[in-house]
Amino acid sequence: MNNMKKIFLGLAIVGAQLTFAQKVAGLKVENSQKKEQPATISKDKVNVYNDNFQKFIKALHSSDYKIAKELLSDKVKEIVTENVLNKVKDGIDANKKLEPLKVGYYVTMDGVNHPNIKYKYAGDSESKEVISAVFEDDGKILGVLPAGMEK
Repeated sequence: MNNMKKIFLGLAIVGAQLTFAQKVAGLKVENSQKKEQPATISKDKVNVYNDNFQKFIKALHSSDYKIAKELLSDKVKEIVTENVLNKVKDGIDANKKLEPLKVGYYVTMDGVNHPNIKYKYAGDSESKEVISAVFEDDGKILGVLPAGMEK
């Protein structure tokens, strides 16, 4: 499991922030000004997020970092290097297709809910989570976490 953590050190700055946010999220007092978040994400939105993530993974595997970076949120673009992208690529089996396992929200340090899709390999009978992707509302990728890193 430790190797998996290292592999994704890349989106680590974001990853660490997200991991930390999960721990403190329980202590946050509900912001009364904030409109209540819908519990579900519309199918259309999920399709947009999933399409972007699949394009991102495809770009990584063909080493097209220009395309991969275009799919990243501006907030993380500057900190994500080719080295980081390589590590993400190495952590995902190129011969297997990723498919959504679970859709929900991820709370970042600033208390903002971001759409989150957990992925598994297609055809995996155990439905084990492989990777989790966190998105901006517009579908740009904010972070990528290996399974188990956020627990």
